[in-house]
Amino acid sequence: MSETNIFLKARWHDLLLITYDIDPELLNEHLPPGLEPDTREGRAFISLVAFDFLNTRVKGLKFPFHVNFPEINLRIYVKNNDRRGVVFIKEFVPRSVIQLIANMFYNEHYKSITMSSEVIKNGKVILNHKIKLGGNFFQISAEADNTPYLPEENSVENFFKEHEWGFGVNRDGKTLMYRVEHPVWKVYPLIKYSTDFDFGVIYGKKWEVLNGKQPYNVTFARGSEVKVFEGKEL
Repeated sequence: MSETNIFLKARWHDLLLITYDIDPELLNEHLPPGLEPDTREGRAFISLVAFDFLNTRVKGLKFPFHVNFPEINLRIYVKNNDRRGVVFIKEFVPRSVIQLIANMFYNEHYKSITMSSEVIKNGKVILNHKIKLGGNFFQISAEADNTPYLPEENSVENFFKEHEWGFGVNRDGKTLMYRVEHPVWKVYPLIKYSTDFDFGVIYGKKWEVLNGKQPYNVTFARGSEVKVFEGKEL
């Protein structure tokens, strides 16, 4: 794909993916036309993902105070024939310009809120994300050995972290797709993680079912440089 079609370049680093298996019926209203849940062992999934954007450029330009920042998103897994990808339920960022650009060009569900992230690396990798929403504070944290490795090709880690496509719906109600390119990510051996997110408060009553639920999988990926290409209708 031509470099001239790149919308965004950045480094996505230290991605913690906390994934839950869910009733596929919960996904129906979030599926753009032509898509279906991407399942594993007959299960549908949703992930809470926390990571850092670094060295961010939109159409080759860096915007002051919008180069390095955290993001937390809630996403589901979908497919269109052999195209595997994700649809975002909600994406939190700390700057309103990021929200404006993403929602304008991709009709995404970005919201700017008070949030912070910290990653400490030595023999361990220690991650901590905090957000403030509606006067409440919530936190995600993890600790792993700083010995990243490549998982097996058909591993559960790759199933959740390796997706070439993002999908959404444009303002005409048609399915929008955009390609995401990056090398296969290594993962850190996870020691522990914790989250005090109240999914009902943060994402709406529908997602209260995730409160207290045991994750299907938790993957801590190192990340890399990423290219996001311009979107087009499916």
